[in-house]
Amino acid sequence: MIRVLVFVLIVFALGLGFAWLADVPGEVVLTIDNRAVTVPLMVAGVAIVAAIVVTMLIWWIFKVVFTSPQRVQRFFRARRRDRGYQSLSTGIIAAGAGDSASARKMLKQAGGLLDSTTEPLLHLLDAQATMLEGDHATARKKFENMLEDPETRILGLRGLYMEAQRLGEKDAQRHYAEKAVELAPQLNWASKAALDLKTADGDWDGAIRLLDKQKSTKQITKEEANRKRAVLLTALAQANAETDPAKAKSAGLEAHKFAPDFAPAAVVAAEAAFRLNETRRGVKVLETTWRKQPHPEVALAYVNARPGDSALDRLKRAQRLEELKPNNTESSLIVGQMAMEATEFKSARKAVAAVLRNDPRESAYMLMADIEDAETGDQGKVREWLSRAVRAQRDPAWTSDGYVSEKWAPFSPTTGKIDAFEWKVPVERIGGAMIENDLDPMEAGLAAPRAEQTIDEKVADIAADHEVIVVEVGKSDKADEDGSGSIETHEVKTITVTANGHLDEKSDQESAVAKTGDDLQPVDETKKAETKEEPSSEEAQTEAATVAVDGQNAGEQEEEEIKAPIPDDPGVEPAEEQPAEKRFRLF
Repeated sequence: MIRVLVFVLIVFALGLGFAWLADVPGEVVLTIDNRAVTVPLMVAGVAIVAAIVVTMLIWWIFKVVFTSPQRVQRFFRARRRDRGYQSLSTGIIAAGAGDSASARKMLKQAGGLLDSTTEPLLHLLDAQATMLEGDHATARKKFENMLEDPETRILGLRGLYMEAQRLGEKDAQRHYAEKAVELAPQLNWASKAALDLKTADGDWDGAIRLLDKQKSTKQITKEEANRKRAVLLTALAQANAETDPAKAKSAGLEAHKFAPDFAPAAVVAAEAAFRLNETRRGVKVLETTWRKQPHPEVALAYVNARPGDSALDRLKRAQRLEELKPNNTESSLIVGQMAMEATEFKSARKAVAAVLRNDPRESAYMLMADIEDAETGDQGKVREWLSRAVRAQRDPAWTSDGYVSEKWAPFSPTTGKIDAFEWKVPVERIGGAMIENDLDPMEAGLAAPRAEQTIDEKVADIAADHEVIVVEVGKSDKADEDGSGSIETHEVKTITVTANGHLDEKSDQESAVAKTGDDLQPVDETKKAETKEEPSSEEAQTEAATVAVDGQNAGEQEEEEIKAPIPDDPGVEPAEEQPAEKRFRLF
């Protein structure tokens, strides 16, 4: 557009000039060979312009003829380069699609058309084709060669990191990721990998510095950065909780500032403050988090703020939490637990009854069993509550990628992702069936009669107790009275240690009869499951283990032998292990 405008302006200027010359009277006199040649001014101007144009045209023709070899050479070079880049592009697409044969073919074509010293993409395609062919050792060497060229250094680090990740070489992964972060802090994959690896190693200070770099380069949002910083600071506080309470308190309070509703941060900050005799400050932190997000760990830390408090003092603190967050499951549970410890059984039953009405869960039934055992000692009711706990919905737990942990952790043990643990009910444990004849926690009446149970159901009910050991005593084969078949007797002995230390033993026997000859009858599937075949040669390789159960009211020990499979012998002594081959060159 600008060129067109300039051309129009030049034509307009020439038109004005010629119009001006046409209106100006005058002549141009030229003396040639003692003769005077008179030319009108307009004709002289046109002649001068024509001479300039002709001169420029002649110069252009001369230049075209003189530079034609270079022009022809440049044309063919550009055409060759275009064909090379087309082959290179096709090869990279083939490598991305996993077609090693096409990638290698296109690499050969592109290598013949392009200069490998000036085109780094050829090295990338070569390494990718080598990896697709399965020659990972050669591919690693090619990536290492890329480190020598500044243009391909980041690409080489990326390839070596991926190879180290494939082989599980943590040290090599950390090395290449940190080098990539030093060269290019804006690389998301490098900073994230280095952050995850430092977190897995427990280098919380280094992880926090890397997180600050991610925030400064806009790789993560401000909210995400604050959340991850709170997680890392909480982990740092937990690591220094025993050795340096002052540092733990500082890190915990900073984490609480970034995430006030984060229970682990509040707990570690409060416990560090309690160790430094700053009880009021720790209590304030716990109350702030409790108002935002009630959590059982916060409740336990709150009621145990002063170790010397009596059970009644702890009950008062639990009631204070209930005032801060009324009509809440966690509030009722902590009140019920503290009331039971203070022997305030009526208050404890009332608190647990509120939980069972609104949010029946395993811990509520377990707590009700403890209250029943402590107040009445009725083992029948205790077992009833425990059997309902087995069928009740489980309590929330720290869950990450299908892994359930008793304690919070800053990263996932399976993927290494930061802030992966969530406080929720594990998915695989949701949906326990409830029993219809629920006991009323406020009533002292007898439990409704239960239907007859099989051995498996009895074992499942008793397994919810504090400690249960199921021992197979043995089996015997006896001839039937009429001699037409055999009877197999299978005995299961259950030894249960209850909450008050009583030793309880039970034996159940069931028989399965298989008739032979003309009286052959189909055997029930449940009976077939109980019938055992002769052990195979692999099952015969077992070793004896002794199970001893001690009880307060039992003066003797009972020992039964159970069989456990012998672990496979790897056949390699520790001293004979060879050192691992060094696959990566660290620089």
